[in-house]
Amino acid sequence: MWAGGRLGDNDEMAVIKATPRSLQRVALTSLLDGVRPSGTLEWVSRVAPVVTQVAVGAGHWTCGRRQRALAAWASAAGFGLVAWGLGAEAPTRAEAERNIEQQKDLLRKLGTQVPATAGTETSMPRGRWWNALDALGSSIGMVFGVRSGLRRPRRLTVLAIADETPLAVFYVLRAARAVQQRRPRIAAGSALAVAGSVARLRAASAEPLR
Repeated sequence: MWAGGRLGDNDEMAVIKATPRSLQRVALTSLLDGVRPSGTLEWVSRVAPVVTQVAVGAGHWTCGRRQRALAAWASAAGFGLVAWGLGAEAPTRAEAERNIEQQKDLLRKLGTQVPATAGTETSMPRGRWWNALDALGSSIGMVFGVRSGLRRPRRLTVLAIADETPLAVFYVLRAARAVQQRRPRIAAGSALAVAGSVARLRAASAEPLR
């Protein structure tokens, strides 16, 4: 996902789907809060979406597709603000783990049976090799992301809308969570990311690829 530094959003969402509803909320809030990057390798996945959208915007601008370019740059600005916010406002990995444990303890007090490891998979400490693989995957993703961003969608279709919807929904939720937690950079960046998704769909209708 475009959202930054983690086991991978698909893996995290799989964890959410595999847990009971009360634990889903714990996992979802942890995912939306994110964790603060602790090293250069962890920053790569935060910065990769920014670089990708800047390059996509430059490609569209060169070809005269101004709306597409501005949409990509709006997304780049949003992802950049989110990355800055994660570095300045998000909890550290240790703090995120403590928060999850506190929420699990509260659920236990309310009578919910919570396995010892449930809902914590998204915040387990990661080794240097795993971070290196994540950084490598993000770097490769930039190449394919630029190619995809410059070639799809050719026009506004149901598929194009379906492709943008998960990203927009995630950042709407992240923006709301950031406002609740008083994290202005993450909130503003998430709002820009949503605006970029909407602008991309409008541009797909107004500027079909030639």
